[in-house]
Amino acid sequence: MKYLYITAALAAASVKVCAQETLSGEVIGEHRQRLKNARIIIKNNENRYETTSGDGNFSIPDVRKGTYEISVNAESYDAYTEQIEADSTFLTKKLVIHLYKVGTIQEVEILGRAAKKYQSDYSFSATKIGVQNKDIPFSISTVSKELIKDRQAFQLGDAVKMASSVTPVSYYNQFSIRGIAQNEEGTIINGMRTRQYYFMQPITTNLEKIEVIKGPASAVLSSVDPGGSIVLVTKKPLKTPSREVTMSAGSFSAIRSSLDFTGPLNKEKTLLYRLNAGYAQAQSFRDIQSQKSLLVSPSISYIPNDRTAINVEMIYSDLNGKIDRGQPIFGAVDGMTDLRSTPISFNLGAINDYFKSKELIIMSNFTHRITDKISINASYMKQTWKEDLQEHRTTNAFAVDANNKPIPTLAGMQMVQRNQFWNTDNFNAYLVFNMKSGPIEHKILAGYDLISTHKYKGGAQNTARGYLLTNGKTASSYNPQNAADYQMVTVNGITMPKPNVEHFNLANPVYSIKNPEEYVFSKAALPPALIRSHGIYIQDQMKWNRFNLFLSLRQEWFQDITRYKENNEIVVKDSKLIPRIGLTYNVNEKINVYASYIEGFQPQSNTASLAPVVIPEGRAFEPLKSQSKEVGMKADFFNKKIHVDVAFYEIRQQNILLNANDPAEPDRLVTRGQERSRGFEMDVIGNISQAWQVFASYGYNDARIIDDINPALIGARKQNTPFHSANIWQKYSFGETSFLKDIAVGLGVQYSGNKVPMYNRSFLVPGYTIFDAAVYYSPKQGPVSISLNINNLFNTTYWLGAQNYLRLFPGAPRNAVLTAVYKF
Repeated sequence: MKYLYITAALAAASVKVCAQETLSGEVIGEHRQRLKNARIIIKNNENRYETTSGDGNFSIPDVRKGTYEISVNAESYDAYTEQIEADSTFLTKKLVIHLYKVGTIQEVEILGRAAKKYQSDYSFSATKIGVQNKDIPFSISTVSKELIKDRQAFQLGDAVKMASSVTPVSYYNQFSIRGIAQNEEGTIINGMRTRQYYFMQPITTNLEKIEVIKGPASAVLSSVDPGGSIVLVTKKPLKTPSREVTMSAGSFSAIRSSLDFTGPLNKEKTLLYRLNAGYAQAQSFRDIQSQKSLLVSPSISYIPNDRTAINVEMIYSDLNGKIDRGQPIFGAVDGMTDLRSTPISFNLGAINDYFKSKELIIMSNFTHRITDKISINASYMKQTWKEDLQEHRTTNAFAVDANNKPIPTLAGMQMVQRNQFWNTDNFNAYLVFNMKSGPIEHKILAGYDLISTHKYKGGAQNTARGYLLTNGKTASSYNPQNAADYQMVTVNGITMPKPNVEHFNLANPVYSIKNPEEYVFSKAALPPALIRSHGIYIQDQMKWNRFNLFLSLRQEWFQDITRYKENNEIVVKDSKLIPRIGLTYNVNEKINVYASYIEGFQPQSNTASLAPVVIPEGRAFEPLKSQSKEVGMKADFFNKKIHVDVAFYEIRQQNILLNANDPAEPDRLVTRGQERSRGFEMDVIGNISQAWQVFASYGYNDARIIDDINPALIGARKQNTPFHSANIWQKYSFGETSFLKDIAVGLGVQYSGNKVPMYNRSFLVPGYTIFDAAVYYSPKQGPVSISLNINNLFNTTYWLGAQNYLRLFPGAPRNAVLTAVYKF
């Protein structure tokens, strides 16, 4: 990002503080051309002035002398913020404000942005270079830090669900994007892929924005999901000092706090820092559930000149709680059972269950402009992740009596202990060439990337399930013909085989501290593994007249080594040439239309499952392949105050990996032949008026099973995908002349249609509409602001998704959070 500067001659003078004068100047671009309609704001605790540069020039009369913050924003240009001392001499000189195009210096995000709005104008992640979103020929939904803050979306799932066609399907970090559930574990951070399993939602304290890049973006992001990729963009240092402390308290004993400090570390402002940290602890509306979250993320940027920029960043995340496997319904009868027959708080498990996840990420980014036409960029990430798990959960089956008939009031249980450690290295380097061939402008990207994940030796899983035999061993299922081989027990007058792990009494739930020493475990080592994916890629953004053409080609190589560095290694290799093509046409100054075709390739390793599985001598699963076709429009209306994205798409994917839903082998996986997803989506973001902000999204999706090992499923709806989903959030700030001038109010509506559960098609998860509201108090004078957010205002009972009758995921009842922010 090019630093913005003010060119003004200053001289010492003695003046009266109370005097008022006119501030005038001009806003120019990187080639010293005047920029029209730039927005200029100067403000301090007492005064605020605003104007626009109609023809490039601006004038603000009656400016009172003092210290101000000046900010300048222009479409397609980096925002500018600076402190100025407006004395008598300063106000008599013409101010020259120099703005630079987004991405002039950096091709990766190294410097922070001062913009404060729901809409994001640019994306680096989607193309690896700074490109205006309106010129990108596929859909990107962005959730900005301002929207995250206004919604008090403290956890990732609360923020991501606001994007169009993104549907949460459980309490885990699992989402359906355009009707396609995530297949690849981990998250993309600043364009770099991580590897971990988020059974609990991470917090959003350090995020600048969340981008949902729709479709398989494999050409530049390596192995990614066909429906779309969730990219987390972290906050970067700013050159303007800012310090903010936030504290919150809310329902379910929730307590949260965070801080965000940033600014220069030297007088020249070539060394910048940012420190983000957050802590949260809360109980839940769900029985025996709780979570503690800690996040610490410092970063430093060094910009010695306008050609070079370096950023180093750390993210430490510590999540401590329990995995919530959902609400069970007992005695269910297909098509007749009321999902409200058990309370939404109902949960299975033991008091001493736990899930501990620790993650440490160190990343560095370097960009250097070799010449005016050539730049080099390099990024490296080191990530470690450790899991420590102990949990009691259902086997997805009821207990059986001596005649092998189900007992619908007793849920079969299992107990799992797991411990493992993963290390991931991610490297990416590329050159950018700005060239011309006749009337065509080229921006050519050529690079190499590598992601290597090592699952270390020493990981293990203990599993207790099934029924106890008279010889002290266990059987995975009960066979009444061999009843004499089983230990038997009588409960409530019913004789049944004795379970290895005590059944959970759904009619009379009792939560207690369980003793794992009472169980008979099957013990398995998690085999060490190395999963490596690397590739070379080239991309050409060609601009001619009103056309922007993107051509991308990637050669991918994949290697999966199970039992890594052991005598019986299993090595699986894959390679694929992956194309992406997209065309954008500028209809006029307000409207762009586009079309794109993208292929996806995602190898599915032998180590795809967290749990130990029987590994064949060779390939376990065929690669997931996909094709995406999309046409759409991106437009700005009402003097660029409202931005609208519209997209029509079709995605096909093959070789989908699914859990077999086999109670005897709960971790067994199977492959589905093909699925197809077709739909329409729309995002509307911006300002209806200066005081009225809006963020709205709608998605229609028809996702079908095209080929399956079960012929009865062909043509059926895909699981956990609604036909319709929508999200609206509006914030209105009362005017300066109103007696409510320091008050703003927010109102949101979320809608999701009904869904088919993951493993049971005999009932539907009902659709829902819920309302949220907020009140904000932000005095123009003073460093403190307060907000009150109320979610699920009318206390609606609803479910995010379901797997079967024993695993439904109810949404939270009405809850509130009170937040105070102190800036200094």
